[in-house]
Amino acid sequence: MKPTIIDLLNQSVEKYALNPFLWEKTSTEFAPTTYLETKQQAHLLAAGLLDLGVKTGEKVALLSEGRNAWIIGELGVLHTGAVNVPLSIKLEESNDLVFRLKHSESQYILVSGSQLKKIRAIIGELPQIKKVVIFDEQPDYEPKEIVLSDLLASGTEYLKKHPKAVENCSKTIKPDDLANISYTSGTTADPKGIMLTHRNYTANTEQALTLMTIPTTYRTLIILPLDHCFAHVAGFYSFMASGASVGTVQSGKTGLETLKNIPINIKELKPNLLLSVPALAKNFKKSIEGGIREKGFLINWLFHMAINMAYSYNKEGFNKGGGWQFIQKPVLKLFDKILFSKIRESFGGELDFFIGGGALLDIDLQRFFYAIGIPMFQGYGLSEATPIISSNGMAHHKLGSSGYLVKPMELKICDFDGKELPHFEKGEIVIKGENVMAGYFKNEKATAETIKDGWLHTGDMGYMDNDGFLYVVGRFKTLLISSDGEKYSPEGIEESLVNNSHFIDQVVLYNNQSPYTTALIVVNKQALKRYVHRKKPHLEWESMEAKQLSLNKLQREINDYRKSGKYEGLFPERWLPTAVAVIVEPFTEQNGLVNSTMKIMRGKVEERYAERIEGLYTAGAKNIDNNDNIQAIS
Repeated sequence: MKPTIIDLLNQSVEKYALNPFLWEKTSTEFAPTTYLETKQQAHLLAAGLLDLGVKTGEKVALLSEGRNAWIIGELGVLHTGAVNVPLSIKLEESNDLVFRLKHSESQYILVSGSQLKKIRAIIGELPQIKKVVIFDEQPDYEPKEIVLSDLLASGTEYLKKHPKAVENCSKTIKPDDLANISYTSGTTADPKGIMLTHRNYTANTEQALTLMTIPTTYRTLIILPLDHCFAHVAGFYSFMASGASVGTVQSGKTGLETLKNIPINIKELKPNLLLSVPALAKNFKKSIEGGIREKGFLINWLFHMAINMAYSYNKEGFNKGGGWQFIQKPVLKLFDKILFSKIRESFGGELDFFIGGGALLDIDLQRFFYAIGIPMFQGYGLSEATPIISSNGMAHHKLGSSGYLVKPMELKICDFDGKELPHFEKGEIVIKGENVMAGYFKNEKATAETIKDGWLHTGDMGYMDNDGFLYVVGRFKTLLISSDGEKYSPEGIEESLVNNSHFIDQVVLYNNQSPYTTALIVVNKQALKRYVHRKKPHLEWESMEAKQLSLNKLQREINDYRKSGKYEGLFPERWLPTAVAVIVEPFTEQNGLVNSTMKIMRGKVEERYAERIEGLYTAGAKNIDNNDNIQAIS
C-alpha cells in the first residue's frame, strides 16, 4: 500500500516519538516540539475542524507566515480528509486572494494575525466561507471568526465524546486523494490550481531521499515560503521521514523585520542544511563580501586570492584537485582555517550544504559557496512535479548542472514534434513518475496540454550528459524565433547582460519572427548618473549631452558581446539586441511583472510594453539615444 502523508507522520512518530520535529522561537530562544506532540496537536486541530463541520474533500485555505501553526495546521486539515489550499503571504492584491479562494471553493480559512487584515478586507466578497480560524488572539472578532485556542479547546471536548473520530477519519484517506491545491504564480491571466495528492508528496519525498541522506540529528531552518511545495518536500516532509527537525523563522511585526531575523535565527538554530533560491543566494554572497571588505585591504586581498585559488582547484566539483593542483591543497586548508571557517560561523558553523531551487542558479554563485565550504547544490523541479526532479548533492555533483535525477522517475528530452533526442541535444524536459500532479483544478484543457499519456511536459529546455546529469538552460516555449524560423533561448544572454554590467538591472529580449532581436532593459539610473559625473563632472544630468553619454555607455555594454568585444563569441550575434528600449521602472511583484519566485513574467512584460516593442522596429529605433530612450531616463 502506498503511504499517505498521514502514514508518513505515523511511521515517524513510531520511530522517533521523542525526537524534536519542530523548532519555533516566539520569545527569547527556540523551543522544540517532538514528533509525538506534533501528532497530538494535529489531532486536536483536526478534531476542532470536524466539530466545526469540515468534511472530507472540502477545501481549507491557509494564509500565514512559516511557523509551527502552519505545519500543524496543514497536518490537521489533512487528518480530516479535507484539502489544504496554501496561499502566499506575498499576495497583496485583493483580487489575487479572492480569485484563489473562490476558484478553489475554499469554505474555511486558517490565517495568522498579521495576515488577518487581508481576509477582513475581502470577506464580503466570499459568501462561501463558513469560518475563519485565526492563529493569534485578537482584541475583537468579526462574524465567522474563531481563534485557534478556542478551536483546540472545542477539539479537546470533541475527542472526549468521539475519541477515535480523527483516527477513523484519517484511515479513510487514500494515496490518490488530494492533499493540496497549490496555485501557480500567475504567469498568465489567471493562476492555475495544481492538484497534488498525498501520494505525490510521499513519492517525491522518497525520490528526494535517493539524492540526499538526512541524519536524525539534522536541523533545517525553512527560510522559503511554506506555501510552495519545494519547502514541503525538501523541507518538512523529507525531514519528517528521516526523524530530523525543522525550524521556522521568527515572525517580526513587518515583513522586513522577519527578513532581518533570518541571519539571527540561522546562528541560533545552527542548521545543517538550508533551502535557498537565487535571490537569497545573491544576498548571502553580497553580505559575505561586504563583511570582508569592512575588515580592510589585507583581509579583502587575502580573501579574493583564496577564492580564486579555490575556484581553480575545485573546477566543477566532481573533477576537483587533479594533476599538479595537489600542491594547492595545504594552502587551501590554511585559507579554510583562517578565512572560510569564520564565514561559516555566520551560518551557525554546522551548515553542510544548501539545496538551491526556484530558478537557475548562476554557476559563479555555485563556485563561490563551494569554495567557502558550504556548497549550494543546484536542483531542478516545478510545482507540477511536486516539485523535485533532479538535484546535485554530496554524493553526485557537477557545478553548472541541475543534478542527478530522482529515482524512480523517467525523463526524456524531446523536440517540438515530441521526438526523443540523444544526450547533449537541447529540447523540452518531459517526465513520468508518481510525483506528477493529478492535474489543474477545474481546468481540463490546461491539464490535457501539460500531461500527455502520463508524461508531464515541463515547458523547460534542457539536455542530459553522458554521466546522468541534467542541464536546464531556459524555457522551451519562451524562445526567440527569427524571421527564418530559427529558435534560441534568451535566458543565458539576459543573465549575462545583468551579471556583467553595473548599468543593467533587468533584461527581456524579444524576437517573434522579426527582422532582428530587441530588448527591454531596466537600467540602473544611479549607476549611469555616477558614470556621467565621473566622465564629465561639469555636466548636469538633465542635459541632453548627459543623457546621450549614458545611453551610449549602455550601448557599449551590449557591444561587448559583438566582434572585438571582451565577450565576443559568447552568444550568436543575431540573438543580441539590435534595438533597445530603456525602462526605468523595475519589474517587480508590486507592478505584477515578477512572480513570487522572483521570475520575470515575460508575457506580462511584453503586454505592458507592447508599444515600446513595436517602436523598436521603426526607423531610428536602432540608435540607442532616440527620443523614447532620452525621455525614459529623464
